[in-house]
Amino acid sequence: GKRVKKEESEKMSATQGPHSLAFRVMRLCKPSFHVDPPLRIDPFDLLAGEDYSDDPTSASLFRRLVSSADAADSDLTYRNRFLINHPTDPIGLSGLLLLPQSFGAIYLGETFCSYISVNNSSSSEVRDVTIKAEIQTERQRILLLDTSKSPVESIRTEGRYDFIVEHDVKELGAHTLVCSALYNDADGERKYLPQFFKFVVANPLSVRTKVTYICVRAVKETTFLEACIENHTKANLFMDQVDFEPAKQWSAVRLQNEDHHSTEVAPTSNLDELILNPPVIIRSGGGIHNYLYKLIPSTDVSGQTKFQGSNILGKFQITWRTNLGEPGRLQTQQILGAPVSRKEINMRVVEVPTAIHLNRPFSACLNITNQTDRQLGPFEVSLSHDESQMEKPVAINGLQNLMLPRIEAFGSNDFKLNLIASKLGIQKIAGITALDTREKKTYELVPEMEIFVESD
Repeated sequence: GKRVKKEESEKMSATQGPHSLAFRVMRLCKPSFHVDPPLRIDPFDLLAGEDYSDDPTSASLFRRLVSSADAADSDLTYRNRFLINHPTDPIGLSGLLLLPQSFGAIYLGETFCSYISVNNSSSSEVRDVTIKAEIQTERQRILLLDTSKSPVESIRTEGRYDFIVEHDVKELGAHTLVCSALYNDADGERKYLPQFFKFVVANPLSVRTKVTYICVRAVKETTFLEACIENHTKANLFMDQVDFEPAKQWSAVRLQNEDHHSTEVAPTSNLDELILNPPVIIRSGGGIHNYLYKLIPSTDVSGQTKFQGSNILGKFQITWRTNLGEPGRLQTQQILGAPVSRKEINMRVVEVPTAIHLNRPFSACLNITNQTDRQLGPFEVSLSHDESQMEKPVAINGLQNLMLPRIEAFGSNDFKLNLIASKLGIQKIAGITALDTREKKTYELVPEMEIFVESD
């Protein structure tokens, strides 16, 4: 069976001579507004020459001859020709729509819709017509129509077979609409007709990358993500939705100017009251709009922060419409931030006394947190032994080792540490470590914290 099909295919591909059928392709898209130059005329110009109204005597005679109220109010001496009587006068919109005159630009995220007609231009009908329409890209071939299972029985002379195909454009670059017909001509010969229609898909907008215009700034536990969206098309884009979908370890809040939602100014019409969230308009030919998001590490059901080392922040879901409502949609690739490194154990100073005196013991309240999904500990808290205790400006007072119990996964424990300062002025609490007595692993816990030591 495969050999017979192969031989038949080779025979059809070798077929020479004119074809009875031909494909005609027209892209279906919204019309555009028809704009006329705002040239204003007087109805009298249609009845008389342009020099007639220059003579005041002739103009006054014409007023008495014309009984129409509109004609009576006409200014026949051109004095009001350049006055704007209505807001629509200067824009040149005629109220007419213009059908597309060319294939036009096709952008990523749009729906490509095409009207295809198979015409029989021969003097005899063709029979058993199998029609296929495919979109071929650099990566794949997508079947849009296939009548193999139910071929068109016949197409008469000067007749045609019409159909419409649609394709959601998801790739950039060169595309080819491949239309093919397999049919029997008047002599019963099986012929194969392929036709190719090429077009290029461009990028309608850009979400500027982290390296250039997406800024990721870490401020303590908060990350700010700034995205600049630029319009590359020749039409205004009405942004229905620009949503940032954060990765599972983040939650995102969009930050925007509250003045945009001010209610001090009363709506100008009832329509304004119905539009709760008016779309953002990004102007054609390079217009931009900035979006700012605040990212916070998300928490699980128990309220514990999910600590993960991934540097994936999330991705954008963007939808828009053009002037006459044609939709478009894009999804960006994952936005990456700086690599997030999480310690297994974290310790921080919760509270120290406001007044710390020289050579007088004081208590510091500290918190130790297990940032893993397993139990850790017990811990032995002490000062690091890389230098002698006498050289440290702040040291532990009393027992040099403090024992802490095991800490559950993502759990924490508050404890107090007795310290003493041996030097005046601004000093640092540093060098406190914890030894996991079970895993025999030492953690450097407290980052340097400055305190002020005063005399008695």
